[in-house]
Amino acid sequence: MVAQNVRRRVAGIAALGTVGVVLAACTVNVPDPAAPQPSPSESTLATPTITPGHDAAAVAAKDLPLAAGNTLAPGDPVTVSLRLEEVPGWTVVHSGLQGEVRYKKSDGCTLAARVSVNQGPLVVPGDDAASTKELFRYLDPGIALENVKPVSLRWGQDSDKPHHNVEFLAVESSNASGGKPAVVMARLFSVPASSVYISVACPDDGTLAKARAEAVAQLVVDPPG
Repeated sequence: MVAQNVRRRVAGIAALGTVGVVLAACTVNVPDPAAPQPSPSESTLATPTITPGHDAAAVAAKDLPLAAGNTLAPGDPVTVSLRLEEVPGWTVVHSGLQGEVRYKKSDGCTLAARVSVNQGPLVVPGDDAASTKELFRYLDPGIALENVKPVSLRWGQDSDKPHHNVEFLAVESSNASGGKPAVVMARLFSVPASSVYISVACPDDGTLAKARAEAVAQLVVDPPG
């Protein structure tokens, strides 16, 4: 599946790298015209709003499992910081293009990460796990959701404090399963109605394992506010 096909399917949720959504034995078809359509992703984000009584610092100072998504405030999206160019072999393809950053590696791996806003039509109110599954299902109606597994990424950048984790859902494919070696990690944050989506694809399972480890080590999910 190529990036252009996915962009035709979802406004505001981009295909990542040359991979798009790589799910073993699955393809992406033209969506049901009756399905809800997310609004287009904005290239520049609106000024964050302040929610009375919301303590953004307290949210950032502890882990954010899927069940804790309702501790976020509306209107201010979660973002991503990634310094993969600091790792030997990785180079930037583009950065900041409509919310997407894309990398390539000398061994043939690719990585792309995207922050999308206005994802309300896919949101299951108050339920980040169900919302994220809707995101995966929308991108590929044939996905076997029982294969989606929780993964942890770094939450926040305070280097002088203990690191915290944010929970995402991931789907993987491999040579062994008959697919192209790839992993897609995503979370649709139901309250701000925004999503973070990371895709890594490689020529084989070995290079994927290394590229994934390098990406996770360099990637930070930034709390709002």
